[in-house]
Amino acid sequence: MIAMIAHDGTKDEMLALAEEFRELLDEEAVVATATTGSVLRCELELDVRCVLSGPLGGDLQIGSMVAGGFVKLVIFLRDPLTPNPHDPDIQALMKVCDVQRVPLATNVATARLCLAALAPVV
Repeated sequence: MIAMIAHDGTKDEMLALAEEFRELLDEEAVVATATTGSVLRCELELDVRCVLSGPLGGDLQIGSMVAGGFVKLVIFLRDPLTPNPHDPDIQALMKVCDVQRVPLATNVATARLCLAALAPVV
């Protein structure tokens, strides 16, 4: 499963990334926080399982999936220049990725590398 989260200022970047790796994402189970998942569903018609919005606990729900061994990659396009009231939840998600050794991409460049590594060789 691939988890996808994008702060409001990075939703367009996430959409472009998902479009670029559409074939891979069509083959993988995808989970996303509510708004990110809605954008991916509406714009690309991707099959996305949505959890709560990040500030309402979605980051923690995805963290639980990571801890349970269900997630192989987390793409979390953060907006590091905007304060987030749920920063402790974000830090908890990042920590569980480190503990469980699950790749965590926090920018588009790293996300591309991780997705390319998962893509089947043609």
